[in-house]
Amino acid sequence: MANKTAGPEIERLIKLLARLPGLGPRSARKAALTLIKRRGDLLEPLTEALAEARDKISVCPECGNLDSLSPCSICQDPSRPRTMIVVVEEVGDLWALERAGVIKGLYHVLGGHLSPLDGIGPENLNIGKLLERASAPDVREVVLALNATVEGQSTMHYVQDLLKPSGVTVSEIQKGVPIGGELDYLDEGTLAAAIKSRRQI
Repeated sequence: MANKTAGPEIERLIKLLARLPGLGPRSARKAALTLIKRRGDLLEPLTEALAEARDKISVCPECGNLDSLSPCSICQDPSRPRTMIVVVEEVGDLWALERAGVIKGLYHVLGGHLSPLDGIGPENLNIGKLLERASAPDVREVVLALNATVEGQSTMHYVQDLLKPSGVTVSEIQKGVPIGGELDYLDEGTLAAAIKSRRQI
């Protein structure tokens, strides 16, 4: 229900905040009030940060990561070996694995998972670029670090079949990831164990 005492500017702010993951109408109202009350130390810096993010952050053309550099800082890092590509569903999964500190290679963000009921097919994912990258001479292993959900596992099997002709070793993360678990919500120790105990598929 709309707040009749709020002006259109506040209503617009609440509606936009409510569209963020994890924020419903009530949480959005609280967030909006906090931002307005703390205009100087929160709202104005947030406005500046959002404008800077809009203007400077883009999708890496190589891996799909988000960064102000293009290609991203991970793809440009000369210390990372080009022999391994770790495939994840979303940028948040990439960040989670980076926090765990166990990946020495590169990443590839699919941009989601296959979900026919939601109209998400292979053409909606960043699969073509993955196949291109996997065929590079230096690449020896592709690790499928997809979420342990039904959609994640279906996507893993689909991508695995497409990678077979490339001749690279294809492996998946293992123990520690519960059925239905999403990487972005797991602790660093669990992620580290899952990567270290990966198995070839």
